[in-house]
Amino acid sequence: MLTSCVPFHVYILANRTRVLYTGVTSDLRARIYQHKLHAVGGFTQRYNVDQLVYYEEYQEPIVAITREKQIKRLTRAKKIALVERLNPNWRDLAGSL
Repeated sequence: MLTSCVPFHVYILANRTRVLYTGVTSDLRARIYQHKLHAVGGFTQRYNVDQLVYYEEYQEPIVAITREKQIKRLTRAKKIALVERLNPNWRDLAGSL
């Protein structure tokens, strides 16, 4: 099996009232930029969800997609705990990309 050189990211976005969105992408910086411009229609645009509060990196797309699905199945409380373990102040991590 060939491995990919492109990293894949599973990420969680929030808005200031902590509405959460989980996604997966092969270009985290570009995807977050799209969210911040509200160029991505749907849920994130409707609820102004554009702050990157959590992300994980994977080399294999199937692993990233599997992890995204796993996170999406978590309860809200468990998603919040996941974010707060690595980002207790809910800083927008987009500036560190």
